Amino acid sequence: MDLNFQGKHALVCGSSQGIGKACAIELANLGANITLFSRNKSSLENVLTELNTEQGQQHQVLVADFSQPEQVKSVINEHMAVHAPYEILINNTGGPAPGPANTADVSAFIDAFNLHLVSNHHLVQALLSGMKEKQYGRIINVISTSVKQPLNGLGVSNTIRGAVASWAKTLANELGEFGITVNNVLPGATATARLDAIIAGKAKKQNITIEQAALNEKSIIPMRRFAAPEEFAAAAAFLASPAAGYITGINLPVDGGRTSCL
Repeated sequence: MDLNFQGKHALVCGSSQGIGKACAIELANLGANITLFSRNKSSLENVLTELNTEQGQQHQVLVADFSQPEQVKSVINEHMAVHAPYEILINNTGGPAPGPANTADVSAFIDAFNLHLVSNHHLVQALLSGMKEKQYGRIINVISTSVKQPLNGLGVSNTIRGAVASWAKTLANELGEFGITVNNVLPGATATARLDAIIAGKAKKQNITIEQAALNEKSIIPMRRFAAPEEFAAAAAFLASPAAGYITGINLPVDGGRTSCL
């Protein structure tokens, strides 16, 4: 199985922490040159020191606020004017605030659409010519199991994640002939700062301890535990590899079996 990323360049978004950071570390361990991309420069520079360079890789950071798509577009276009083509793009951004859909302000949907789909689209357009030139591209979107089964209390997220999934499937149909795959990886409950915040919110709402709220969440997962970010990163890395060249247009849950539909 070919999991060698030596000589390949990967742009990993939201890589200052959590799932994005784990993906960057995994791809670097497999030999890729990594560009970390998020809004927090100091955090990115800390992650930079953790990336493997044993195979002669060179890593760097880009900084932009993904809630400002035009800023993302400007930064990536300026970068691509001098950088070699990328073979791998990991689209990953923090999720919208929780809450029901029926009470959400229209601006929350617009903000989330810009944060996720529009910023993702700018990045794809900036990297696409290089992927076509290489006849190798892996576009991987970190979204949510809500594209298969909407999650209670995440109305805006459910809506926008579904839009990103449909956008990705359309791109997969359009780009397959160029050796470019487009896939979505769907994290379940993963041990990150975002999950900690969600559990704390549920504990407060239900007037129970954080420990009990965590146990309640684990009880609905067949594996009875949360995922480590590294487990998610391994799945994303496989889809980014040469070995996954005939897999495109899919939604892959990494959720310990929590999603009840196929």
